[in-house]
Amino acid sequence: MRITRVGPGVVSAVALVAAGLAGVGVATAAPQPSAQDDTVQIVTVHASTQKERSAVDALGLDTTEHADEHGVDVVLHGAADVARLRASGKTWTVKVADLGAVSRENAAKDEAYAASVASSALPSGRTSYRHLADYNAEMQALAAKHPTRVRPLTLENRSVLGKPVHGIEITDGASKVDDGKPVFLIMGAHHAREWPSSEHAMEFAYDLLESGDSRNAGLLAGMRTIVVPVVNVDGFEISRKAAPIGNFGTFDYEMKRKNCFISAKTPAAYQPGPCDANLAGRLRGTDPNRNYPGFWGGPGASTSWSSDTYRGDAPGSEPEVDNIRKLVSGRQVTALITNHTYSNLVLRPPSIASTGFSPDEVKYRALGAQFAEHNGYANIPSFGLYDTSGSTEDWSYWNTGGFGFTFEIGTEGFHPPYETGVVAEYAGLAPAAGAGLGGNREAYYTAAAAAMDPSMHSTIQGVAPANTRLTIRKTYQSMTSPVIQPGGAVGDPIPYTDVLTSSLESRGGAFSWAVNPSTRPVVTGRYGRDPVAPTQPSAPVANPAGIPAVGASEFSNVTIQGLPTYDNGKVVFTFGWEGPNPDPGTDWDFYIYDSAGNQVASAATLANPEVAASLDPVPGGYRVEAVNYGGGADADWTGTMSFEPPTPAIVTGVKETWNLTCENKQGKVLGSRSIVVDRGQSVNVGNPCNRAKVTSSNE
Repeated sequence: MRITRVGPGVVSAVALVAAGLAGVGVATAAPQPSAQDDTVQIVTVHASTQKERSAVDALGLDTTEHADEHGVDVVLHGAADVARLRASGKTWTVKVADLGAVSRENAAKDEAYAASVASSALPSGRTSYRHLADYNAEMQALAAKHPTRVRPLTLENRSVLGKPVHGIEITDGASKVDDGKPVFLIMGAHHAREWPSSEHAMEFAYDLLESGDSRNAGLLAGMRTIVVPVVNVDGFEISRKAAPIGNFGTFDYEMKRKNCFISAKTPAAYQPGPCDANLAGRLRGTDPNRNYPGFWGGPGASTSWSSDTYRGDAPGSEPEVDNIRKLVSGRQVTALITNHTYSNLVLRPPSIASTGFSPDEVKYRALGAQFAEHNGYANIPSFGLYDTSGSTEDWSYWNTGGFGFTFEIGTEGFHPPYETGVVAEYAGLAPAAGAGLGGNREAYYTAAAAAMDPSMHSTIQGVAPANTRLTIRKTYQSMTSPVIQPGGAVGDPIPYTDVLTSSLESRGGAFSWAVNPSTRPVVTGRYGRDPVAPTQPSAPVANPAGIPAVGASEFSNVTIQGLPTYDNGKVVFTFGWEGPNPDPGTDWDFYIYDSAGNQVASAATLANPEVAASLDPVPGGYRVEAVNYGGGADADWTGTMSFEPPTPAIVTGVKETWNLTCENKQGKVLGSRSIVVDRGQSVNVGNPCNRAKVTSSNE
């Protein structure tokens, strides 16, 4: 989850949003706390576009990832935050008036649930949140129980505090790591307090090994699943063991988000003391999910050491982040899910809008939609909320080509009641959005199948003698974002180096090796298409007679045409009325729905005119809803529908290679060559251990 804070004395938040708790207010009518009022609340700040939500994030408040077409949720820590939000001119709706009370209620619910059921609907039957020791013990137990299918894994680096980071690898013949199978990596707890993220990852391990699902045999035979339930072991253990305070303050360690690194920027007064008992409280540390070097240093990450989104002192500086980089760089991870809480989102790259859609956008979006069919989450690009930099899959995808997603689990907060935040979300039970659809369980199974799908990665085929090792390798230098400095100035990007290498042990004879494309997506180009027809002419949007009452709606119908007559890359709806911008006396909001009733665009701000847009609109009938949100009794609206052509793709034509070598058991190189292989392509390299030149052929 993404949030932003500034200053050592300014607290960051938990945002434990309980479904159904809501109150209404705006900037001029919101509660007026006294200077001593430190009640923590969550509000929805009205912001319907990505640009407006980014502006909210730039206020330096506790901006969450829970957002939709109406606005973005922000945690307010008492009078000072309320005053800051009011001074910005934004309006808001109070969603939860007292987060401390919600926290106490959730703890009571967990106790009652664990006492009331002997076993849950989870594959493990678990009824309460695990501790770090539980994860480690259960992974050891699974390895002992399934010795041919589970390989214990200890990542290369110990944590900041010296703890090992454990995981397990699950496949038939698990001990043979260099087997050429595609890899699905599922992770949790980059952010310490997001406990359901680890629970979901661990439960999928039980599903693959002990649920008896008919799909397991094929997945265990054809691919390898790596489960790392707790990436940020230091922070997680502190959060999980902390005595609940419920005030979401500096010393409420249950709400720790970051790791335990002490930045060189930390003032001397805040450096002494252990990670779980120091004058800076839980605010010391680096946000691991802002520290990955891909696009590090850009918008949506903080330069302040005490911020919950502090990006770290350098790109990829944290041992926990380096662990995942080395794991992904040393395996052919063709699909990756990093679990977080909360917001009911399936997020995909890019995380920064200016990066442009990936060259795999069509496949990426379609795969995200398959996940959303099961968990009921919104399937959007990461920048759809607001820009962020330094996130896991914004490094892994652009640099390795493996598809990577973030799941933001649930709507109730960082660690909501176990029954709803874990059991219901995983198994697809009410009140989860995926109730009756399979939940995240089915989404993970879909991801595992996608990791094994040859059309989603690349394949190298050939023959090799027994007792030889094939290795592919690529070393390259990339650049971070232009680095935002404290105070807002922008400096030069920083170069960083990645080394991708993986191996295949030959048993002798034919082999088939699942790999990622040889050309990195960041090099390939960007998604787009050339127009093949003119755009549809602009047209007015009819306004029905009369003006609805405040809070009521009126509807109009429009038709969008398509090929072969028109090729519309974007439709833009513009609505305005007589009055200033913004208009304190009148406020119309507009929502556009397709023929199936799905909302495809909205404009719900204070602006006059209001503008709503949708990319690549599907031809057909659409319905426009005009809501008289704020007193438009004397100023009726007018509207137009205009169109823009598609944006052409950027295709560089550059092809990168895998450098393939073959060695015998003594380490002698028997042959080497360069391999170019694209996504969905299979290339036959013949016998790469033969020094004689072999002509490759594509199949």
